Amino acid sequence: MPSKPALHRLVPSPVFILSSIRSGSTLLRCILDTHSKIRAPHELHLADLEVQLTSPYIEMAMQASNLEKGEIEHLLWDRMLHRELAVTGKDIVVDKTPGNLLLWRRLAACWPQARYIFLLRHPLHILESSLAGRPEQDPAQTQQLVTRYLRELDAARRTLNGATVRYEDLTRDAKQVSREICAYLDMPWEPEMLNYGTADHGPFVQGIGDFTDNIKSGVVQPGRSLPADADVPESLMEACRAFGYMEAHR
Repeated sequence: MPSKPALHRLVPSPVFILSSIRSGSTLLRCILDTHSKIRAPHELHLADLEVQLTSPYIEMAMQASNLEKGEIEHLLWDRMLHRELAVTGKDIVVDKTPGNLLLWRRLAACWPQARYIFLLRHPLHILESSLAGRPEQDPAQTQQLVTRYLRELDAARRTLNGATVRYEDLTRDAKQVSREICAYLDMPWEPEMLNYGTADHGPFVQGIGDFTDNIKSGVVQPGRSLPADADVPESLMEACRAFGYMEAHR
């Protein structure tokens, strides 16, 4: 049996926006996608692409090639990102799927040289937006989901190197924030990024990103004022402290 080869990726250093749901990742991806060298498509949901070995023969073949099922899936994910670059002719690909946050450890194993943008938003605003967007779901389930995302985001930030962006800063000063992101990605800033509505970013439909009128406007809309600490439920206090949203840490 051949020894396990070193990882080879068509896209060795992709960029992942790691964020909770309802944190403004669609806005950020549209701003980045407007850049002439950055491809930031709609949510790709790579984790939902799975490989099935449907016969003993394919199992034998993959074993002889020293390829486990997980690594075959990684090859598929890598090719999907490579396709985005091949089709657009751009140099950097950014995936903003919120679900990536729940498998950040696997992303890090798949792409040891990946780069990360940690997108933060006030936890209470995340919860309120999530509840408004999921009226049919049990509010307790929505709150549990948001809490899970926030805990994974905190864990990822403590483990991985990356750039941290606050949604509140993005909506207040998109020019400065986009400049900082471009510097992190070693790309020159382009002023066209601020008017993302001038470019085609694909359809804004439910399930693969934000689809509200705000995102369809094509310009960065003002954000909301931060809530007072007294308005934050106990279940979100830990996340507010971890991300510096308590009034004493602002």
